[in-house]
Amino acid sequence: MTARRHTGRLVGALYLGMALFSALDITWFPGRFIAPGDPAATAARIASAPLLYRLWTVTELIAGVCAIYLAAALYQLFKEVDRNQGRVLVGMVLVQVPIWFALTLTHLAPLVLLNGSSYWSVFDRAQLEALAQGSLSLFGRGVSAMSAYWGLWLLPFGLLVYRSRFIPRLLGVFLLVAGSAYLVSAATHFVFPAWYQTVFWGAAPLYGLGEIGIIGWLLIKGAREDVVPA
Repeated sequence: MTARRHTGRLVGALYLGMALFSALDITWFPGRFIAPGDPAATAARIASAPLLYRLWTVTELIAGVCAIYLAAALYQLFKEVDRNQGRVLVGMVLVQVPIWFALTLTHLAPLVLLNGSSYWSVFDRAQLEALAQGSLSLFGRGVSAMSAYWGLWLLPFGLLVYRSRFIPRLLGVFLLVAGSAYLVSAATHFVFPAWYQTVFWGAAPLYGLGEIGIIGWLLIKGAREDVVPA
């Protein structure tokens, strides 16, 4: 296997890992533990499956580690295409890592608040459950705000794919569309929050077109060693 093809497949594998663990983190786990508007039920769900709840925090840590290695692999793949854009791409990927780690704290907070320690005795149970629910609500708001970076990193990625000529240019266009869709949904979160969920999920086919397309191509084909003429 050629070096570029190997690097392309590595990018695809790391991107898939980051995407899968991120998807678990923001879709499956919240539905398993968060009871909207019912702090007592949320606390009961956490207490009934503490190990599974702790695994929720692990998904964010794994997604962050995948992002670090993905940034390095992306730069290796595209450094000969445009080093400046490659550095921008790396920065946009890496800036998400401390955000993921910060969001992990919002999951650890309920474990501390609901651990039954004596120093919480000044609060009654209902108050502690409400604080735990608020912490998980903050996680949801943080993810919505972070979605802006999901779009921002896809823009230099799409541009580099388009210019590289060792990955189909159409995939670069799809990535640019996906990145723009993420930015529109993130802007909706800040300006028209009531419409955010509708816009975010309504644009899901655009995200999938770019992200699933590039992941699938890189995993199966990798990147061409011979550059296709412009």
